[in-house]
Amino acid sequence: MTDLRIGPDREVTLHFALRLESGEVVDSTFDKQPATFQVGDGNLLPGFEQALYGFKAGDRRTIRIQPEQGFGQPNPQNVQVMPRSQFEGMELSEGLLVIFNDAANAELPGVVKAFDETRVTVDFNHPLAGKELDFEVEIIAVRAL
Repeated sequence: MTDLRIGPDREVTLHFALRLESGEVVDSTFDKQPATFQVGDGNLLPGFEQALYGFKAGDRRTIRIQPEQGFGQPNPQNVQVMPRSQFEGMELSEGLLVIFNDAANAELPGVVKAFDETRVTVDFNHPLAGKELDFEVEIIAVRAL
């Protein structure tokens, strides 16, 4: 094991688990192959990456990530009310994930929050926006690039 620490110009291999405050696991690699990323490559949100700075191979910790360092706070402007006619032929239910294409033809997921005969309210905020998360990590390897 080396004392090389996580920071710029490093490749990191780790296991991680992302949990809600309730303990519910949102994502985890502990039961699969570990993840590998290069610091700054965009695979981790900057707040998650910054939380790892200074760790070395063999370290295992759980870090509380605040919304501002994670998926941000919900933006009320990301909740849209749309005509029901845009959902022709769909069986709607609260919590249903729907995918739209934005102006650049990129996929834009949203969650149905409410609906009636004429309107559908869709929340385009990230599902983890506004949530404090526990980020458990086990650093397997840190390599210089």
